[in-house]
Amino acid sequence: MRTAMETQPHEVEELPTTPCSVVWSRGHAYVLEGLRARWVGRDDRGRPHAISGAEMQRRGWSLTQTA
Repeated sequence: MRTAMETQPHEVEELPTTPCSVVWSRGHAYVLEGLRARWVGRDDRGRPHAISGAEMQRRGWSLTQTA
């Protein structure tokens, strides 16, 4: 199975769902929490942090870690 990055390396515009449900934003990994459709990760101090898909789009994201 190919990932979104392998098929369209620079043309991914929408947030991924399955099977690529982990994205990076501002140096932190976020996982898609299915039932509530929100992205959950940790802040700079290691505390749980959840944001919506719309907020993730505004903040910027990638399928690989860039810090």
